[in-house]
Amino acid sequence: MSVADDHHGPGPRSDEDVADWVRGLGLDGIVDVHVHFLPERVLRKVWAYFDDAEKHYGLRWPVYYRLPQPERLAVLRSLGVRAFAPLVYPHKPDMAEWLNTWVREFAADVPEAVPTATLFPEPSVATYVEEALTAGVRCFKAHVQVGAYDPRDAALDLAWGLIADAGVPVVVHCGHGPLRGEHTGIEVFEQVLNRHPRLVAVLAHAGMPEYDAALELVRRYPNVHLDTTMVGVPFTEGFMPMPAAWPSRLVDIADRVVLGTDFPNIPYSYATQLRAVASWAESHPGLGQPFLRAVLHDTPSRLLRQAPASGTGRG
Repeated sequence: MSVADDHHGPGPRSDEDVADWVRGLGLDGIVDVHVHFLPERVLRKVWAYFDDAEKHYGLRWPVYYRLPQPERLAVLRSLGVRAFAPLVYPHKPDMAEWLNTWVREFAADVPEAVPTATLFPEPSVATYVEEALTAGVRCFKAHVQVGAYDPRDAALDLAWGLIADAGVPVVVHCGHGPLRGEHTGIEVFEQVLNRHPRLVAVLAHAGMPEYDAALELVRRYPNVHLDTTMVGVPFTEGFMPMPAAWPSRLVDIADRVVLGTDFPNIPYSYATQLRAVASWAESHPGLGQPFLRAVLHDTPSRLLRQAPASGTGRG
C-alpha cells in the first residue's frame, strides 16, 4: 500500500504523505464522517459482496484496506485521522439495535471513534433511537439502498423527529449510486426533510449520481450537507462523473461539505480521495486552503461535536 497512485496534482501523492500534508494546512488532523467498522461476521459478508462486484456492478472493486481491525485502526492513525464516525447499517429488521450496541462498545475502546448508531423501520425504532441519543451518540447512519426501505415509512417518523430535535447528524445514503434501489432518490429523501426541515443530514457520496439534485437540497435546507465519499476519484469518474464546473458550484455552500471516504472498503488509497478534494480547492479561487481546512477538519468537527485536540490549534 506504499505505492503512489498514477496521478499528479495537488494533495498527497501517497498515504505516506498524508499526515505531513495535513499538518502543512495548519491542521492537527483529519475528521472523517464516513468510515465503516462492523462486527467481523458482517464485515466478511460486505467484503464478499465486493469480491463479486463484477456481477453486481459490472466492474472490479478490490477492497484496498482488507486488513484485520487493529491494522485498519493503525492505518487511520498513521494518516492523521484524529476523529472518525464508524458507521454501521442494517439490511433487515432486528439488526439495528444489535449493531448500535456493538458500535458503542467499539467507540468506547477506540479514542478516535465517535459513538454512532443506525436505524431501520420497525416497531422498536423510536425506542432504540432515543436510547442511543441518551447514551450520547453523535452521528447516525441511514442506508436506504442496502436497507431497501422507504425513509418516508411512518415507522421512522418519530425517530427522524428525535434525531432532528437532538441536532445529531445523520449520514444518509439515499442516492441511486452505485445501484438504484427500490426507495433511493434525492426526491424521496426530500420528503423526509419536508416533514423534518431541521434534520441535520449529510448526503453520502454527495447524492451520487444525482449531484445536481443534492446541491439544490443543500441550498434549500440549511442543515443539509454533502460528504465527499468516492466523489471525483478516477474510479468513480469512470461511471458516475461529477457535473461540469463542480468546484465553482461548491463555492456558495463551501461550509457544508465534509470529508467522507468509505474507508476501508474503497478500491483505491485514502490519499486518492484527498487529492480529489485538493484539486477542487486548487481549481477555484473561491475555495483554496480555507475550503480544504473546512472540509477536512472544521465542518466535520462541528457536526460531530468533536472537541479541539488539547494543545493544538491554528491560532
